[in-house]
Amino acid sequence: MSSREAILTRIRAALADVPADEVPGDVPVPRAYRRSHTEPGQDTVTLFGERVADYRANVTRTDQAHLSEAIAAALIARGVTHLGLPDGFPAELLPSGDWKWHQEPLDTEALVGLDGALTLAAAGIAVTGTIVLDTGPGQGRRALTLVPDYHLCVIRAEQIADDVPDALARLDPGLPLTFISGPSATSDIELERVEGVHGPRSLDVIIVDRTDPERP
Repeated sequence: MSSREAILTRIRAALADVPADEVPGDVPVPRAYRRSHTEPGQDTVTLFGERVADYRANVTRTDQAHLSEAIAAALIARGVTHLGLPDGFPAELLPSGDWKWHQEPLDTEALVGLDGALTLAAAGIAVTGTIVLDTGPGQGRRALTLVPDYHLCVIRAEQIADDVPDALARLDPGLPLTFISGPSATSDIELERVEGVHGPRSLDVIIVDRTDPERP
């Protein structure tokens, strides 16, 4: 008996008592595993900010009223002027100034010529410091956040989940999901860190609280 035949024989034996009309959905599968690795009472948003910063990304916390100012400050600090803008990004959030906003769709040459991209996010994961994009309004296609050398991402505090299972429950599995944990980085054969190989070299994240975190 070949290995394949032996495996199939064991599978048939294991399924011998299963009714012929039974389908997988008829039998609930227990999901008793731990859903979050955060500590009880831990501030999820603060943890997210710390983990994102661990990946060498710059993190800013602000509120909706001061969001445009925070975006302007991040762009000024980076010295960027030509920014890609996805469809659906709220125009009222764009700061006034000398920035050139390049609206999607953009061809490859235009993407390469950008200084960076400004987007929203679909979700965040506190434990891993991960941002998730799903190409929804204000996020754009993957090329917009992979080709330019800089990415400025705006995420609302209520979009941040404790851990991966809770984040996945908020997302549509039918959409193309991009998980971003810090700027693009890899290591060469001598374990030297190299940034900007598979995506932007620099990442800034603005967390938007319902109220200003610096004010009582």
